[in-house]
Amino acid sequence: MLSTGLPQGAVPKLERPGPLRDRVYEALLELITTRALQPGQHLVESELAGHLGVSRQPVREALQRLNTEGWVDLRPAQGAFVHEPTEQEADQLLTVRTLLEAEAARLAAVHADKAGIAALEELCAQGEKAVAADDVDTAVALNARFHAKIMDLAGNTVLAELAAQVDRRVRWYYTPVARQRGRQSWIEHRGMIAAITARDEQRATELMREHTEHTRRSYHARAKS
Repeated sequence: MLSTGLPQGAVPKLERPGPLRDRVYEALLELITTRALQPGQHLVESELAGHLGVSRQPVREALQRLNTEGWVDLRPAQGAFVHEPTEQEADQLLTVRTLLEAEAARLAAVHADKAGIAALEELCAQGEKAVAADDVDTAVALNARFHAKIMDLAGNTVLAELAAQVDRRVRWYYTPVARQRGRQSWIEHRGMIAAITARDEQRATELMREHTEHTRRSYHARAKS
């Protein structure tokens, strides 16, 4: 473990090109959303700069931006800390997610073609393998890709833009319950694929609502345990 509590190999490479402050921001946001940096963890500018191979200035700018967006809390005389989401914040976010994704599932049942359905099936197969191997990080990433593909198949640009605004926070909340949801989550995904394939708009909508509600309940149950 590194001094800031980052697992070895967790620090992402800074991709080029692009302004350095933006690349540092993306790297830190990825570490937060994957929970390599845990809620409540103290973020020391000099240590983060060392891990990322940059000076402290772009780290400071990135932390200020993350604070504005609610990912980081800047406390006077204490420093920066990864934000700890409240139960209310989680509930509001996951409720909005349900509304967006239920509509996406309905539209996907209308518009999905054979190639799109095949893509969902492949993602589901990969997700099932990740769960069987207890590879939580891969399962979380594949879960995000599965839901993003349904959003893509919906064919509604405005809906996709709104979903993109909450996508990373959804991943943030889903990560700690991914192992608990495990195989059941992918069983539910299989049901959604079947409904979309059958062009059953109502069934696809209902299954997505139930699916996202299961995740919401799992998150709250974990927080209370």
